[in-house]
Amino acid sequence: MASLVLAVAGSSAFAQAAAQGQSSAEKPAPAASKIVPEDIVPGQAAPGGIQSQNIFDVKPEVKRDAPSDPGYLQQNNGQRNRVQPGNNSPAWRGVHAGQEGFTNYPRDTYPEAGVAIQPQVRYPGSHTTTAGQAWRETRNLWILPYGGSLLLIALVALAIMWFARGEIGHNPAVGGGGRRIERFTPFERAAHWTNAIAFSVLAISGLVMAFGKFLLLPLMGGVLFGWLTYVLKNLHNFFGPLFAVSLVIVFITFVRSEFPERGDLRWLLHAGGVFRRKARQGVGDELPAGRFNAGEKVVFWIGVLILGFVVVASGLFLDKVLPSMDYVRGNMQLANMVHATFAVLMMCVFAVHIYLGTIGYKGAYDAMRHGYVDEAWAKEHHAYWLEDIHAGKVPAERSKAQPVVRPSDETVRPA
Repeated sequence: MASLVLAVAGSSAFAQAAAQGQSSAEKPAPAASKIVPEDIVPGQAAPGGIQSQNIFDVKPEVKRDAPSDPGYLQQNNGQRNRVQPGNNSPAWRGVHAGQEGFTNYPRDTYPEAGVAIQPQVRYPGSHTTTAGQAWRETRNLWILPYGGSLLLIALVALAIMWFARGEIGHNPAVGGGGRRIERFTPFERAAHWTNAIAFSVLAISGLVMAFGKFLLLPLMGGVLFGWLTYVLKNLHNFFGPLFAVSLVIVFITFVRSEFPERGDLRWLLHAGGVFRRKARQGVGDELPAGRFNAGEKVVFWIGVLILGFVVVASGLFLDKVLPSMDYVRGNMQLANMVHATFAVLMMCVFAVHIYLGTIGYKGAYDAMRHGYVDEAWAKEHHAYWLEDIHAGKVPAERSKAQPVVRPSDETVRPA
């Protein structure tokens, strides 16, 4: 047994020594290091076969399209892709500059289908930037804050007027004395109230759409505010044409009584006399005026004709109901800015009219609601109009046919 163990151990040692001798004999001698020229492009075979290279020895390849090239920024998208595959900067630069791309949509129906981003412009109050951003800057940084401030100033001024002066006048529309006089016919009242209701809906919905995101959204939450604005937006679009038609009817109905006449300039210079000291003593509240005083005429010509025409025209343009118009984004942005600006001015003017026609003047609301006033009310607020009625120049009741005096019906006096 001992001899067998020694034989196995000896054979193992002999095999191990033979293996070590064979590996040392097959190991090649170390080769001399070769220097790779710096002008060899990485990835290409060097003379004598493919050689390994240290990454720190790799030099960056300088191509002619690098930013140092004078014509780098003038390359079109095809030239850039030949030297820098996947670099679409020239194409996106054209898109950002308003360049029109290819589209299958007809240009007569979709004139801006191939323009993804509008070119750069500068709207009033904005920087020189793309038209969409310029419109956003003008609207959010100028129209909304300054328009809202102007409307708030007008409302505060009317509140001060109410607390300082109170209700103007002493006689109610009916019940103050004298015979009843028809101030507004049923048609005039219908035209006025239709226009007034449409204006109120448009003003409230417009204010919510303009300022609701800042004032109501944090209080109501997104879901309720979303439904509210959805309803008001549709009401705004529905009542817009109604307001336009009723405004034209109001203008045609009242324009004959809105021209300047005697006493108007004096009324304007003294603001009707309502700020005079003796007005607080119960006498001489107002200076004499015709059927409409000078203040009402200013509201008519500025608020109804000028501001109303611009607001209606720009609103109908935004609704795309005017024929033969180019409804592209740039024109729509201009129309939106004009519409918002003149709407705020119109609301300020009509706020004064609403105040004086409801709580500012005693009996003014009842006169428009019922259509009749007493002689005492007419003498206090519209003395010249009452004189014309007494003189027979204006009928005391216009909705009913007046008797016509014929020569045959006249009493023949004896000579």
